[in-house]
Amino acid sequence: MGFPGDEEAAAKVPVRSSLFRYNSPLVQVSLIGLVCFCCPGMFNALSGMGGGGQVDPTAANNANTALYTTFSVFGILGGGIYNIVGPRITLAMGCSTYVLYAGSFLYYNHHHDQTFVIIAGSLLGVGAGLLWAGQGAIMTSYPTPGRKGTYISLFWTIFNLGGVIGGLIPFILNYHRENSESVNDKTYITFMCFMSAGKLISFAILSPDRVVRDDGTRCTNIKYSNVCTEAFEIVKLFRNWKLRLIIPAAWASNFFYTYQFNNFNGLKFNLRTRGLNNVFYWGAQMIGSVGIGYVLDFSFKSRRTRGLVGIGVVAVLGTAIWGGGLASQLNYSFHKLPERLDFKNSGNDFAGPFVLYFCYGLLDAMFQSLVYWVIGALADDSETLSRYAGFYKGVQSAGAAVAWQVDKHKVPLLNQLIINWALTTLSYPLLGLLVYLAVNDESKSAEDADTASGLPPPASMKDGYIEVGKSTPAAERDASQVPRKST
Repeated sequence: MGFPGDEEAAAKVPVRSSLFRYNSPLVQVSLIGLVCFCCPGMFNALSGMGGGGQVDPTAANNANTALYTTFSVFGILGGGIYNIVGPRITLAMGCSTYVLYAGSFLYYNHHHDQTFVIIAGSLLGVGAGLLWAGQGAIMTSYPTPGRKGTYISLFWTIFNLGGVIGGLIPFILNYHRENSESVNDKTYITFMCFMSAGKLISFAILSPDRVVRDDGTRCTNIKYSNVCTEAFEIVKLFRNWKLRLIIPAAWASNFFYTYQFNNFNGLKFNLRTRGLNNVFYWGAQMIGSVGIGYVLDFSFKSRRTRGLVGIGVVAVLGTAIWGGGLASQLNYSFHKLPERLDFKNSGNDFAGPFVLYFCYGLLDAMFQSLVYWVIGALADDSETLSRYAGFYKGVQSAGAAVAWQVDKHKVPLLNQLIINWALTTLSYPLLGLLVYLAVNDESKSAEDADTASGLPPPASMKDGYIEVGKSTPAAERDASQVPRKST
């Protein structure tokens, strides 16, 4: 976030021509993609098995309720924590909790005690809040404004490749267990190895002030923040009319996972086929993110027009896909469970549900990439976008916590589908209104930039920040009163 008169900080810096320079947005976004490949990607593959790979989804539902309850809190706080301690510590702390969560299901395989699983789930919510707040800031603030859709697609492709590989793990390791319902120990151990690798990769992420975009600008002009500042800025998020328009989309964006994973993939397919389905579900996400990324960056000259067209494309596809889901759902319920389908033995009966699950993955990536693009279009600096991304993940997680309890209490499947369809449909006109009112065709100058509350930016020291490059006596005197964070 720049401030008026900060000419030195705003000046461009020389950029080496190498495409793969270490401090480039391309390399840094690719690295955060690898971190999420190993941690959330593997978690998604585990969740996509239905019930965390267990025959009884109760333990997984309770763990996920605890997970998303704490996630909803630390998702919102995560942006502030990221601004104070930086990306490496934030991401490393977040990644550590994923390993513990996978290990809790390994424990459950032998002892069938939910306590450890639920505790691990609640701790994962803390870690996921930190990880995703940092990820959102990196993905949306490091690229130049005209290439945010492309970089979101790049991240989403790498991240969901983790779901593809993660789907292959239970498929291969449980291939000959056609009639089994719970995955074996090797599956959970393999997930834990990948998640541990993600923590190691997180230490390679650079802080925003060291990343230089291809046009020579830095991702931030600010090197200092403190707890009071971040607490104040987080409170102001709830006054921001732009973020209030995102709330329905944020709530919906993980709400449908419970229905898709537990009550579609989990109920309609046997164990090994669920693993195969997840390969294509997360593969479809790679295709969807690339497709919508092209629309959002290259379809029209006007950024606002690209955003509105992108919303229209996702709305049309979403209506068609949820309509197909309705046609499928009318054939079964909790009181009339379907016969489990197998990809080798079920013939043509397998094709329709498989294609529908593939389309669910396609829509998920397009929907979430669209929302991230809209968030990224509201600001360019890392500090503001870390808070925006944290707010989005916090609301998203609150919705997911409710969704897992909806499933636990056996709300009729048809009702669950209608709720999911209605939430996503409500999101489209609100996102369209936000793009029309708030997304400009050119980046705003520092003088016009919004703060998290949607108000004009404060004076350089009013909110506890210090301008990089200032050397006036007043600035030096104020700087001595603000804790410095090593970079």
